[in-house]
Amino acid sequence: MLSVTEHGNEFQFETTIFKPPGNGPFPLLLMNHGKEIGDPHKQKRDRFLAISREFVKRGYAVAIPMRRGFARSTGTYTDHGCNMADNGHLQADDIEAALVALLKQNWIDSERIIIGGQSYGGLATMAFGVRQFPGVRALLNFAGGLRVDGRGCDWKNSLVKAFASYATNTSLPSLWFYGENDSYFDHPLAMQLLSAYQSAGVAPELSAFGKFKNDAHGMAGSRDGVSIWLPETERFLQRVGMPTSPVVEIAEMARPAATNFSPLDNIAAVPYLTSAGRTGYRDYLNKSSPRAFALSASGSWSWASEGDDPSDRALVSCQKKSVMPCKLFSIDNDIVWVDSTAPIAN
Repeated sequence: MLSVTEHGNEFQFETTIFKPPGNGPFPLLLMNHGKEIGDPHKQKRDRFLAISREFVKRGYAVAIPMRRGFARSTGTYTDHGCNMADNGHLQADDIEAALVALLKQNWIDSERIIIGGQSYGGLATMAFGVRQFPGVRALLNFAGGLRVDGRGCDWKNSLVKAFASYATNTSLPSLWFYGENDSYFDHPLAMQLLSAYQSAGVAPELSAFGKFKNDAHGMAGSRDGVSIWLPETERFLQRVGMPTSPVVEIAEMARPAATNFSPLDNIAAVPYLTSAGRTGYRDYLNKSSPRAFALSASGSWSWASEGDDPSDRALVSCQKKSVMPCKLFSIDNDIVWVDSTAPIAN
């Protein structure tokens, strides 16, 4: 937990930190999360493993704070409804509070800071840019915005106005990523945001990439998205005087070897599953990689796809429902199950 002070009040932000070996000081990437549908306190903490891994390789420390009311952070989430400009500023208050707290650590280089965010975190990042916080060199916006359905909210127009207002009060360079098949913020909307931002005399760099899997909105959280954002980001970081050369070797997490237990699509061969579990496995087969399916001898099962470490998420979710150990059955297109004596449930 990160202890922060905001408007005279004390909060605890659930915060994930990745650091290179050594004592630093390290340049910092402060990465900001989006908002899922439902109760923010039930939202899982974000780790942005793919992004964090590439920045740590290049000698950066990475901090991902969960803002007020999200996950295990204290406080209550609030917003300003359809007023996107104020929504961004409200979340930027949390970013500033987290950054002030982090800068008390002597392992952070206070003169070399990048602020980044995905979705609602991207909107908050652009709002934070107006504060001209000392040491912040640039902004990274991964599909930044906030969608509000219903309630008579013209959220797209409100987003355009928000970006225009942010641009009038910042000189920070920024790099944006918006995908063609983003289910929230597609290319036409991204071009509107860009035009509004440029109208204030600020020229961000926009990477309007093509389709990414089933939904480009998840590109930043996918290991397969690295090939899209990393080359552009390296060139951008060089231009703003930030390090880009790999200096740390990070061993990839060991992946279980593929086995010949059964063909991937042989649903009847998956052990322990009831009919509901077989339906779940059939759904899993239709998901994009990276993906993983876990199960246990108790009949519990779970799958995860995209995002941070689906293997770990599938195991954790399965174990919450099982009194017996859960094991991985499949990763991506491979069967990794080794217990050939397991019975098949009826």
